[in-house]
Amino acid sequence: MVILLVLLVFLKSVKMQTHSLHLFGPLLVLSEKRLNRSTPPASLYAATKKVGEEISPTCNHIYGLSLTGLRFFTVYGPWGRPEMAYFSFPKDILKGKPIPIFESSNHGIVARDFTYIDDIVKGCLGALDAAGKSTGSGGKKEGAAQFRIFNLGNAMPVPVSDLASILEKLLKVKAKWEFGYKPTTDLQMGLNKFVRWYEKYYGSGNKNDL
Repeated sequence: MVILLVLLVFLKSVKMQTHSLHLFGPLLVLSEKRLNRSTPPASLYAATKKVGEEISPTCNHIYGLSLTGLRFFTVYGPWGRPEMAYFSFPKDILKGKPIPIFESSNHGIVARDFTYIDDIVKGCLGALDAAGKSTGSGGKKEGAAQFRIFNLGNAMPVPVSDLASILEKLLKVKAKWEFGYKPTTDLQMGLNKFVRWYEKYYGSGNKNDL
């Protein structure tokens, strides 16, 4: 139990390319998916993740320690981190400050797999309840020990713009968006308009040229 709690701090977030909610194998296999395993960490937080990635499978293999790593996905809720969007947006909305427009490095939509704190706690307790016993003692091990990696997420990434829209409704205050831009047409509505145009322009014939 102590080992898992230590890993929750030490191995709080294992760097992986996938965002699905699955059980994965040893970190040694996972780390091969990284683009550059030797990239220097950009922060102390990132450094602790990398150290945990290196040490945990070694301790499991050599000493037979039963280890479980949990990967948290955008945890939100009361007493959360004030710098996160869900926490900072309400303050800006209520003060009438513009909400920043977020986009990824390739100009795509930024989405996050928001996971409520209560669900994270349930996941932690569930991992504890299902944890196997270590097979080593006094520096010797009697066999292979349990080694698990779990993603604790919601499996439903939500665009940050949708997050702001939900907060608008809950706060009953209209948010101000940077330079007045706020998308109002979802995919269903947009395709509906497109199909109406398509049928009107092409009709039932075989018009080939625009």
